[in-house]
Amino acid sequence: MSVAFYTDEDMSALVARLLISRGLDVTTVPEQATFGKTDREQLELATSLDRCFLTHNRVDFERLHLQYLEDERQHSGIIIVPQKDAYEVARRIGILLSVLTSDEIKNQLLYG
Repeated sequence: MSVAFYTDEDMSALVARLLISRGLDVTTVPEQATFGKTDREQLELATSLDRCFLTHNRVDFERLHLQYLEDERQHSGIIIVPQKDAYEVARRIGILLSVLTSDEIKNQLLYG
């Protein structure tokens, strides 16, 4: 099973387009009409859609991941990538996907 992604509102639209051009299943905050939702609400939506959450927001999503662990809740994975050129971000995601499956990403906090 391939990994499906949900990109947060700070992620460049170009990153989503680059990932889609690589054949990946990607949805975005604008597509979901979820601008202004809290980080928790965004992660809950991504989880309900069985999508790995892609973000630049390290501090808040590290905290959310720990809260999920403490509450014994499940999520579909969180990948934190630094704010770099969109092509570099897409390359880093591609590297992660070359070594990890969807099941291996579930409930994990990863850095791209």
